[in-house]
Amino acid sequence: MANNPGAKKSIRKIARRTEVNKARRSRIRTFVRRFEEALQAGDAGGARTAFTEAQSELMRAVGKGVLHKNTGARKVSRLAAQLKKLSVA
Repeated sequence: MANNPGAKKSIRKIARRTEVNKARRSRIRTFVRRFEEALQAGDAGGARTAFTEAQSELMRAVGKGVLHKNTGARKVSRLAAQLKKLSVA
């Protein structure tokens, strides 16, 4: 357990930051899920708009430090490949 004031403050800051990051990760999952649902439905237009929103949310998380840059890029790339596969079919 932290004893000095600086360590106690650090614990408070980490707890606050953890809550914010949890909310951001949850938002990412929501947008990705919407995209996947549009893919399952075969809705190309809906999937395209959902992809744009999911990509934006993933890159925002990268900018905020919730995700690593390469992780965000990899996820966007995989979503784009799925969208392309739907468009071709």
